[in-house]
Amino acid sequence: MKVVIQRVSQAKVKIDGKNVGAIQEGLLLLVGFGPEDTFEDCEYCVRKIINMRIFEDDAGKMNLSLRDIEGSILSISQFTLFASCKKGNRPSFTNAAKPNQAEELYNYFNHLLVMQDIPLQTGVFGADMQVELINQGPVTIILDSKE
Repeated sequence: MKVVIQRVSQAKVKIDGKNVGAIQEGLLLLVGFGPEDTFEDCEYCVRKIINMRIFEDDAGKMNLSLRDIEGSILSISQFTLFASCKKGNRPSFTNAAKPNQAEELYNYFNHLLVMQDIPLQTGVFGADMQVELINQGPVTIILDSKE
């Protein structure tokens, strides 16, 4: 499981020009799954994400977690995180989980976030989405459950 974590002052997702999710301060998560990923990978990533100290305290140091700032999450499924660019010029996506497996894991991941009392907005799995964000910092971190 791979998650691109972006600290944002705001983010939103649109489908066909209509807003389907929006947050203010918090995290935009781009979430992808590989064929070997399990519910345990989701649990590990949720634990890391909600406790990761990447928000600034009064001294300007990254010492606060999402929970500390009472931030929100915008979670977007993104199978392209598993692209392989080793051969040719067109990425291969054979390293990504099959859609049924990925959707089940994505739904579980989002369920875990809600169970942690984290305000959550999401995109729509498999949809063509337009994501807008203001990256704060910028702070962008890649979390891989297998590393």
